[in-house]
Amino acid sequence: MNEENVKKKGLKQFPFTYWVVIIFEFFERGAYYGVMSILSVYLTDLLGFSKTEVGAIKGTIQPLLYILPILSGAIADKLGYRKTLLVAFSLLGLGYILTSQVTAYVPVFIFLIVMAFGAGTFKPVISGTIAKVTNEENSTLGFGIFYWSINLGAFIFPLIIVPYLKTLDWSYVLLLAGIVTGLMILPTLFLYKEPIIEKNDDTTILESLKDIFSKIKMVILDWRFILFIFIYSWFWILYFQMFDAVLWYVKEFVDASSLNNFVSNILGFDWKFDIEHVTVINAATIILLQLFISNIVKNSKPLPTLITGIAIGTIGMAILAINSSIWVLLIGLFLFSIGEMTAHPKFISYLGTIAPPDKKATYMGFGFLYGFFGSFIGGFLGAWLYVKFIDNPMINYIKSTILNNNLNVTLPEDVKIGEAIKIANSVGIPKTEIVNYAYTTELWLLFSSIGILCIIGLLLYQKFIGVRDANNIR
Repeated sequence: MNEENVKKKGLKQFPFTYWVVIIFEFFERGAYYGVMSILSVYLTDLLGFSKTEVGAIKGTIQPLLYILPILSGAIADKLGYRKTLLVAFSLLGLGYILTSQVTAYVPVFIFLIVMAFGAGTFKPVISGTIAKVTNEENSTLGFGIFYWSINLGAFIFPLIIVPYLKTLDWSYVLLLAGIVTGLMILPTLFLYKEPIIEKNDDTTILESLKDIFSKIKMVILDWRFILFIFIYSWFWILYFQMFDAVLWYVKEFVDASSLNNFVSNILGFDWKFDIEHVTVINAATIILLQLFISNIVKNSKPLPTLITGIAIGTIGMAILAINSSIWVLLIGLFLFSIGEMTAHPKFISYLGTIAPPDKKATYMGFGFLYGFFGSFIGGFLGAWLYVKFIDNPMINYIKSTILNNNLNVTLPEDVKIGEAIKIANSVGIPKTEIVNYAYTTELWLLFSSIGILCIIGLLLYQKFIGVRDANNIR
């Protein structure tokens, strides 16, 4: 029987449980990216939250997805993977569905946190299952399919499902995400087979968590390791704008009619580019080019390749400053995606060179902190900068125009941009005039400068701190 397993090639070499968790990953990531492709605009334009309020939400829930797995993974090893998955899918389904049913800020915030706890609990169980049901010969292919399924979900849901649900009700995107993830409880109960977990010790969950916190303290106190991750996270501040600032920008400034006509002529039916397609561009680029890019850079040195990738991504962000053409947007997002997939694998490689030789495995497990820092800073900073450079100048122009022309209307002190534009339109101030006063070019150049600072920071890090060696452990 063992000889037959060794001879198995291709997709047949993976057990049934592997394909079950691949399906889990596809639907969970599809639901997540489907929601994230519209969430920031949904919260501002339909629920009436301010952008800074949305920034607080995004700057809270997204970091949870990166920090929670180190705890939930330890719990899963003790509690069991199936039980942990049941908890994860219950939290995901409940969080999404409840969010779809409320409109007040605090309940939305709370229920999205519930969703984030579910996603953070789900994540390590899937990667842990794949690690346990694959071996040295097929783990590379196994994880390759796993990452492909993530991007496939991020591609299909926003491209096909989200546009249709929006025509019915935007909240249905959240509702469907909750139904899809909640229904995953059924295959977890009846199809998922608990992988064999080696029992190396008899420690309790509390003892395991205490050990985790001890490791967290050890890694955080290693300033050179944390500093490198923190510098690299500046690039990811730009990435997380794809779910916030870029969406708001597309909604207000980008005219996609030329692209719509081009695609509609090819397809033979009407098609419309909208905010949800921003994340589709990223996912499609990775699906099509990841293997090609990985093959090009596989033998290159980590740091130069890392910096090259960040430079390409930064150029992609800077291109958005040219104008609001849909074609400029597509080129910019495409280049950013190229930069992302060039840089990130080499980040992992370089991380291994600065981890203490005797603690490499432990340290590498904390590489995810780039996403924690990037999403936390990106959520708050991105919203604040957008309001400062886009919303406030337009509101100030409306106020000054109303005052200078003695128009019989006033703007509330805390007016949001959507309401301000409606009031302006009602007294003959067109939106096409108002948007000319937004500092869009300056905003994208400022974001791009963060990428440049990241490159400078990495170069200085290499020059003055560099790769750790046996004689330079601290």
